[in-house]
Amino acid sequence: MARERTLSIIKPDGVKKNVIGKIIAMFEEKGLTVAAAKLVQLTKGEAEGFYAVHKARPFFGELTGFMQSGPVMVMVLEGEDAIAKNRELMGATDPAKAAAGTIRKLFSASIGENTVHGSDAQETAKTEIAWFFAESELFTR
Repeated sequence: MARERTLSIIKPDGVKKNVIGKIIAMFEEKGLTVAAAKLVQLTKGEAEGFYAVHKARPFFGELTGFMQSGPVMVMVLEGEDAIAKNRELMGATDPAKAAAGTIRKLFSASIGENTVHGSDAQETAKTEIAWFFAESELFTR
C-alpha cells in the first residue's frame, strides 16, 4: 500500500446540510488524515476551470452552476491508498446505486447533488490539489 494524497470536496449540498464534521469523521475512521482544508466560494471561472474536463458533457453547465451555488469545503486527505479509500467511502455517483453506509447513500439527494468529489487517480489528485492549495499549505501528520 502506498501513502497518497487526494483531493476531496464537500459540495454545496453537504455544506448546507451541515454534515462536514460527519464526513470528515468518516474519512478519519478509514485511516485518512486531513493535510489541508478550507471553506471557499467558487467563482464561475474557478468552477468551469476545475471541471473543464467535462466541458463537452451535457451536464457541464448544471455541474458548474451547482458548484457555485454555495461554499464548498476543499480538503487534501492523506493516508495509505487514500484515493481508493476516498472513492470507496464516497460511493457511486448515483446515490440510489451507492452502497449502504457510503457518503452519497447517507447524504446525497441526486446524481447532480451528490455531496462529494474525489480525485480518481494519482495524476488527477496532484493536479486537483494544486488547483486549490500551494505546497506550503499542505501538512503531513
